[in-house]
Amino acid sequence: MHTIAILAQHGCIPFDLATACEVFSRVRVPGLDTAYDVRVCGEAPSVGAGLFDLHTRWNLGHASAADTVIVPGIEDIDAPLPEPVLATIREASARGARIASICTGAFVLAASGILDGVRATTHWMAAGELARRFPAIDVDPNVLFIDNGKVLTSAGAAAGLDLCLHLVRRDYGAALAADAARLAVMPLERAGGQAQFIVHPEPSSSLALQPVLKWIETQLHRALTLDTIAAHAALSKRTLSRRFLEQTGTSPLQWLLGARVRRAQYLLETSALSVEQVANATGFGSSAAFRACFSKQVGTSPHYYRRSFRPR
Repeated sequence: MHTIAILAQHGCIPFDLATACEVFSRVRVPGLDTAYDVRVCGEAPSVGAGLFDLHTRWNLGHASAADTVIVPGIEDIDAPLPEPVLATIREASARGARIASICTGAFVLAASGILDGVRATTHWMAAGELARRFPAIDVDPNVLFIDNGKVLTSAGAAAGLDLCLHLVRRDYGAALAADAARLAVMPLERAGGQAQFIVHPEPSSSLALQPVLKWIETQLHRALTLDTIAAHAALSKRTLSRRFLEQTGTSPLQWLLGARVRRAQYLLETSALSVEQVANATGFGSSAAFRACFSKQVGTSPHYYRRSFRPR
């Protein structure tokens, strides 16, 4: 059974900790009572968590054999970080365990040193400070979560749900991840590359992009251009690009590319279409272009993705 250790330190964010408990404890595998052995491992028997204290059944030593270690966010990123927690993370990483942070838990991973030289994210309000304090980390404030294989980081609040469901899908496939989401009364996880909701200055005029986004998703098989999208939206290319950035955090063509990749992921998981057919259905034009773009966006090939994430 896969063991999940959720580290609880003084000042941890209760929502982040409960998110991991809620998701992983609800995964059911046919023939097994539960898919995960979930343990909340405290730095002390009683841990202060904002408005209440947590009384934990396990200590940090019980995380030594965990397959995955989850680090929830911390309320005060300026508070001293306990060395036993950092040592637990370093030891887990050294033996090959999977390490994941939610929200400002990225500061804890950063202090342990395991994020040096890798791409990471955190809540957009704290991303600048993470980059300033830890220049060896490639901080991306625009995404929901980042999967580096053995090290994963997520943005704040609901992005932690997306990260946990993503891990379930990695471990047991899309069908069980969907079941876990339904049991927890949560939506299926969004793609990690989707933009965080970042507060931008109020635009001088507002455009409800949702109809445009829905239209794009119905046209993914076509060779869409910026001119085509702007004509459909009845806007100039410059205005369309500005308003996409204001409302989605990215450009029209980058959003289109992300939509193509998300659609391709869905088809690879749920259909028997060949890679060439998926490339055509999602508007990439050629299987070579599809493979190159998919690998860059997702971090693995379409073939390996299908083998890893098809429902079991």
